Amino acid sequence: MSEERKESLNFIEQIIEDDLKSGKHNGRVLTRFPPEPNGYLHIGHAKAICINFETAKKYGGRTNLRFDDTNPTTEETVYVHSIQNDIKWLGFEWNGDAVYASDYFGQLYGFAVQLIGKGLAYVDDSTPEEIASMKGTPSVPGQDSPYKSRSIEENLDLFERMKNGEFPDGSRVLRANIDMTSPNMLMRDPIIYRIKKEHHHRTGDQWCIYPMYDFAHGQSDSIENITHSLCSLEFIHHRPVYDWFIEKLGIFPSKQTEFARMNVEYMITSKRKLLKLVNDNYVTGWDDPRMPTISGMRRRGYPAAAIKNFCDKAGVAKRENTIEISLLESCVREELNNTAQRAMVVLDPVKVIITNYPEDQTEILHAENNPEDINAGSRTLTFGRELYIEREDFMENAPPKYFRMTPGSDVRLKHAYILHCIGVDKDEHGTVTTIYVTYYPNSKSGEDVSGIKPKGTLHWVGASDSLPCKVRMYDRLFTVADPTADEDKDFLEYYNDKSLRIISNAMMESSLKGSSPGSQYQFLRQGYFCTDIESSSEIMIFNQTVGLKESFSKEVKK
Repeated sequence: MSEERKESLNFIEQIIEDDLKSGKHNGRVLTRFPPEPNGYLHIGHAKAICINFETAKKYGGRTNLRFDDTNPTTEETVYVHSIQNDIKWLGFEWNGDAVYASDYFGQLYGFAVQLIGKGLAYVDDSTPEEIASMKGTPSVPGQDSPYKSRSIEENLDLFERMKNGEFPDGSRVLRANIDMTSPNMLMRDPIIYRIKKEHHHRTGDQWCIYPMYDFAHGQSDSIENITHSLCSLEFIHHRPVYDWFIEKLGIFPSKQTEFARMNVEYMITSKRKLLKLVNDNYVTGWDDPRMPTISGMRRRGYPAAAIKNFCDKAGVAKRENTIEISLLESCVREELNNTAQRAMVVLDPVKVIITNYPEDQTEILHAENNPEDINAGSRTLTFGRELYIEREDFMENAPPKYFRMTPGSDVRLKHAYILHCIGVDKDEHGTVTTIYVTYYPNSKSGEDVSGIKPKGTLHWVGASDSLPCKVRMYDRLFTVADPTADEDKDFLEYYNDKSLRIISNAMMESSLKGSSPGSQYQFLRQGYFCTDIESSSEIMIFNQTVGLKESFSKEVKK
């Protein structure tokens, strides 16, 4: 391999290419994505998915989808389905059928029996508090459990009786017999099985003891003959535990390699914290468009291609870092600029009457759907005497260099005519209720021979066929870039209670009626939006995806 090519590879690819060159694994590449089905996938999982699936594909390999379902207390089938949907939506296919750690419960139990038989595991009757106390601290060695000296025969008997349900929850655990003085706290006789008399989402009530994650994870990789076990950096201290089990059991040595996890400004990736946001009604659910979950980003309108491009641009690193959210939003804009259909929606409408346009007349105008895509076609707009523009696009006493609508000035309507403002009506509070204008008949877009050169162009909707709609505008979910940075403060103290603003009186062009959930649009001069799943024949609902340009400050002010 040339030095130039080697430098262009990330460190995981270099490892794989070295393995292939040496003939390791007989040229085979098999990775896996092993989520726990105890929550929805988030932006950090998106990176792990991309790394595992795309790396394997690059080298002609495959990727297993394995659910590490070892804790029946927190796991649900609904999470299994959501995870599968997210992976498919991102555009990846796993190797064969999805597999589960629970598929291997029998083998894992057998592995535990092997360890006991070798004197490498023992049943401990200590309470959780006693076990924690005996663990010591990073600077103080742990103490051996008084049950560590139990005979192999007694341990085998007790472990089988644990399996048979003779003992209550929490009364006994099986621990690996490693080293209570190890500098790695995880190596101090870790618990490998505990009693949990709870219904499992797949195995039902077949088992009342369940393997701990650290025991099941590495062995499951080995059972599946995973060649490259790729995971985030938070598991680096767990690697010696996995390696110890594999070595002592003499099973296939699946090697773990860690990469830096995805940390993004204003997003959190702790399932526990995300679940709290859901359970305490700070958000409407796991798929709330403000959530950093893949389902939330999908509902907000983030394209799968943009998320994958973001993960690619963020790169594969060995050290933890935080990615600016502006990079993610830039990837979203870049993708949607090329793919989103254009439309016009007025968020805060004020009526405009064209006094010199015939009262009973309308005409059909044509508007391109996407100037970036010559194959996107066009749509029709109905133009007539009355229409709506944005309230903020009018100013009665405008300052110099104000290029929108103001009395005595000219402004163009997108895809339509040039208007000249002549006056307004106001209510008793001084609020403008109607704007009066004239139009130049010879200024039609594409056919303009008026010679007038207005400096501003406004979006609009015709009053005759526009429809009311609801628009959800989003801000950051938190008021600071890292709501978990201060250990002395609850992350919820930084919750942004202004992160959702609902506009109920918006008016949309008629072409948007009936658009299917997930349809993506650029609302001209407003930003990118998508049709929400709660839309109905009575009212269309749109979620703001991202603005036309970066507009958020580094810190959101309450």
